[in-house]
Amino acid sequence: MSPARREELFRRLAAAIPDPKSELAFTTPFELLVAVVLSAQATDKGVNLATAKLFPVANTPEKIAALGVEGLEPYVKTIGLYRGKAKNVVALSRILIERHGGKVPRTREALEELPGVGRKTANVVLNVAFGEPTIAVDTHVFRVSNRTGLAPGKDPLEVELKLLKAVPKKYLQHAHHYLILHGRYTCVAKKPLCGKCPVFAQCEFKEKKKFAAQTPAGAVAR
Repeated sequence: MSPARREELFRRLAAAIPDPKSELAFTTPFELLVAVVLSAQATDKGVNLATAKLFPVANTPEKIAALGVEGLEPYVKTIGLYRGKAKNVVALSRILIERHGGKVPRTREALEELPGVGRKTANVVLNVAFGEPTIAVDTHVFRVSNRTGLAPGKDPLEVELKLLKAVPKKYLQHAHHYLILHGRYTCVAKKPLCGKCPVFAQCEFKEKKKFAAQTPAGAVAR
C-alpha cells in the first residue's frame, strides 16, 4: 500500500472513529492491566461484567494479593480459562508489590516479566495507560492489516513491526484502536461489511466488491 493511500486510510478511519479508546472498563493502570490479562480469548463485554463486581472489592495489587487465588476465582469464573488467569493476576500483583512498590511499570521489559503478560498485553498497557505510541496486534488488527494490504505479515510480531513503519506519525498514538474497532465492527472475519466500509477505496482486499454487494442494507459500520 502506498504512503498516500495509507495516509488517506487513517484519515478516514479517524473521521469514522472520532473517539478511539479501549472498550475495557478501567480507571487506573492496574485495573487496565488486570482487565487485559483477563481478556485473553475472552470478550471485552464479558471481562467488564466480571470486573464490575471485582474492582469495587479489590482494585489494587495489595487487595488482589489479599484475596488470593481462591478468593479471586469466584469473581472471574465467567471468563474463559479463569483458573489460570486468576493465578496470573494474583502472582503479578505480588510481584508488583515486591519489585515495583505496587505500581505498574512503564517499560515493556518489566511488564513482560509479569505472569500472564506478553507483548500484546504490554503494548496495550503502554499505549492506553501511559500514552506510548505502541501497537497491540490482536486478531482484529492482524486480520485488517493483512486483508487491506496495510501491513501484511505471517505473525503478530511481523505485522506490528510493519505497522510501526507504515502508520503515519500523527495517527500512531491511536492506530491500534482504529484498527481494532474497524475489525470488530466493520472488517469482521467471515462477512466483512465492505458495502459500509469507510476505507473501501483504499482497501486492497480482492473480494471487497463481492462482500460489498452482500452487505445487509441495515448494516451499520462504525
